[in-house]
Amino acid sequence: MTWERYDSRVCSVARTMEVLGERWTMLIVRDLFNGVRRFDALHRHIGVARDVLTRRLEALMDAGLVERTSYREEGARERYEYRLTSAGRDLRPILVAIMDWGDAHLAGADGPPLELTHDACGAGVHTHLVCDEGHAIGTTTRLHAATKPGARLLVASHKD
Repeated sequence: MTWERYDSRVCSVARTMEVLGERWTMLIVRDLFNGVRRFDALHRHIGVARDVLTRRLEALMDAGLVERTSYREEGARERYEYRLTSAGRDLRPILVAIMDWGDAHLAGADGPPLELTHDACGAGVHTHLVCDEGHAIGTTTRLHAATKPGARLLVASHKD
């Protein structure tokens, strides 16, 4: 069977993009990783419209990636801040991979705007693929995609 005979809507990439594929979503996740947790701070830092931010945060909460907790500054009304859940923190390799790609292909003349380093040793942090046996997987390494029980064949609407 070829990949084209399977319903691509049920693949994990398609399902993930249903949650993360909107422009502002990964910027919100990026800022949450970087400690920007309050609505007004997210709004100011990202530059997203308030109604869009509200919808994206709600979608991230519905997907189980973000949780909302209340806080109250003295003399002010109750407000909320947003934190990544365990599932949200699992997005770190994806965010770093997007940053690595952008640094390599979209950085301006002065180079990338920031560098991630490991606090314990100071070394740079980047994403790398490895197979379950520990072999490095490069951009030209041949891979094989095998279907699993969650795959669905497309229903033919006409004869090929």
